[in-house]
Amino acid sequence: MTTKRTVRRAIASVAILSVSAALAACGSDGDSGSDGSGTDGEVSGELRTFTYSDTVHESKLVNFTEAYPDVEVRTATFESNDEAAAKIKAGFRSDIIEVCLDEQGPLVEAGMLAPIDTSKLEHWDDLDPTFRDAAGVATGGGDVTMVPTQAGAVGLIYDKDEFPDGVDSWADLFDPAYAGRVALDGGYWLTPFAIMALANGSTDPMTQDDDEVAASRDALIDLRDAGHFRAFARSDADMGNMFKSGEIVISDGGRATSQDIIKGGGNVGWAAPEEGVLSWVCGLSISSQAENLDAAYAFINDHSSPETQALFGNNGFVMINPKAVPLVDEEFVESSDPTILVGAHAEVAPENADTWRKYWQEVRAG
Repeated sequence: MTTKRTVRRAIASVAILSVSAALAACGSDGDSGSDGSGTDGEVSGELRTFTYSDTVHESKLVNFTEAYPDVEVRTATFESNDEAAAKIKAGFRSDIIEVCLDEQGPLVEAGMLAPIDTSKLEHWDDLDPTFRDAAGVATGGGDVTMVPTQAGAVGLIYDKDEFPDGVDSWADLFDPAYAGRVALDGGYWLTPFAIMALANGSTDPMTQDDDEVAASRDALIDLRDAGHFRAFARSDADMGNMFKSGEIVISDGGRATSQDIIKGGGNVGWAAPEEGVLSWVCGLSISSQAENLDAAYAFINDHSSPETQALFGNNGFVMINPKAVPLVDEEFVESSDPTILVGAHAEVAPENADTWRKYWQEVRAG
């Protein structure tokens, strides 16, 4: 939901994914013996990942586990990079950390991400330059600290019975005709203010000064107090249940969220507003405390490969490697092609992000 928060809302959990010996014939044909130094050799040992839940779902790990049967993947998941940073500061250790361009600030500022040697990335040159060269992928000093692996568009989800002709503007979320039947993604501070700005004619929603954000806050609070919003949804499941029960008829959200609602029996559509969609970009980083560098690079190479990229494309995500497009199921070819995000409003952390966070808490507190 969300913004990237399409299917990414998950309760933090830890699980060990044991690799079956039956997969050995499909993967490495040599003995284990990686010392975790990042040098060439057989990849083995324990790989610890700290990501959003869908990134390490067993369906997304099938290619990696087949290729590297001597690697035990130990996964942990989080709900935001703020949460990830707090846990790592408290002593949590991981080799791989998933970061998103709009949330990575706490991790970068704390020095938690190691420079990535792009010469060890098998698919680096294949990645769409829109994402590979995006601000935030590398530090100001030029060190690459994140390999983009997936992206998504945030638009409008609507009830097709209520809107047989569809919807086409962010302003539809605030139309008084739908008062009491509107939901917003409640788990993220950036999108509500960006959406309000777009609905009011802004062409640069990520650069709002404190006064502009305050005006959006006040407008959202007025709408909240007037009963315009049925809820600030806490999860994709929460959003889906409200659509299926008829409690809401329109919300913001990702295409993958709408597809999940449809699979669950909801009659919804997804639309790109005429003011432009919001887009998120997430990828994989190597922790500055990583112990198994060989496996970390292997994991990144797998997730940026056409074969594994296609697995994400078939789940409604926009892929970063264009070579994956021919591998995607026909129904997802258009939605997974990275070219669909050309001209989107990229979600990046504003300079006054703390103000945005503070004001969103004030909106939610009512």
